[in-house]
Amino acid sequence: MALKYTNKINKIRTFALSLVFVGILVMYIGIFFRESYIVMTLAMLIGFLFIIGSTVVYFWIGMLSTKTIQVVCPSCGGATKMLGRVDACMHCSEPLTMDKSLEGKEFDENYNRKTKKK
Repeated sequence: MALKYTNKINKIRTFALSLVFVGILVMYIGIFFRESYIVMTLAMLIGFLFIIGSTVVYFWIGMLSTKTIQVVCPSCGGATKMLGRVDACMHCSEPLTMDKSLEGKEFDENYNRKTKKK
């Protein structure tokens, strides 16, 4: 079975989108506690914080995305943004690297870490 790799930018965007849905779900749960103003208000505030967190993550990945290197995937020919030494194509999930010393090696996301994991 082949492993499916995903692009780091898309992973972070998916996390930010999930924060929006979790925030809305927490707010919706707060509606069921209308009789208790404290619980309802607490749920609304926590949900609001999830949505604010999502906004911060979207802003951060947007700023980070402007500093990436855009490459053309050799497999599908699509333009993709590389973040770090190794990444995956946004379109076909093909492992990509810009580091000549990593060419031909097994794809491992730990190559992006500054310290080696033992």
